[in-house]
Amino acid sequence: MTSKTFMNTVANGEVDILQLLLDIITDTGSEYCVIGGVAVNAYAEPVVNLDLDIVVTTVDIDKISKAAQEKGLHVKEFEHSLNFNSPKSDLRIQLQTDPRYQKFIARSVVCQVLGYQMMVASAKDVLQGKVWAYLDKSRLKSKRQKDLADIMRLVEVNPMLVKQLSAEVREVVEE
Repeated sequence: MTSKTFMNTVANGEVDILQLLLDIITDTGSEYCVIGGVAVNAYAEPVVNLDLDIVVTTVDIDKISKAAQEKGLHVKEFEHSLNFNSPKSDLRIQLQTDPRYQKFIARSVVCQVLGYQMMVASAKDVLQGKVWAYLDKSRLKSKRQKDLADIMRLVEVNPMLVKQLSAEVREVVEE
């Protein structure tokens, strides 16, 4: 079984919406990078994740949203994201619109993640995004614990990243 097949099996995917989204981004000529748990998988031992967090250049958000709808994806707008999903897959795609992530795109690198070639935020940027998420007290406690686990996964494979952590987060990670 290939990594892509595994990913789509886990997502109950009748349609490979991850590849569909990557194709939309390519077809629209948009710049992007993957962040979040899938990006952590590019730098650490992969874990199953049904959430794909992605950032695209601000000027391309509307054309990607329109193209996604034309390809049959449902689009729902939130304060700092657009969420794409399909009844033909359990994969949830969250396009981040928080402006803090825009600078990550320029520093992204090509990676193979779960069988897909994609642009992934740098390890330092992935860590920064995870720290922002972990420190966001409005998030569910279970989500924040997953963010902390992802921070630990990144630091375990690249101990130099611990220098990037605030004293508050470093103390929790080093317990």
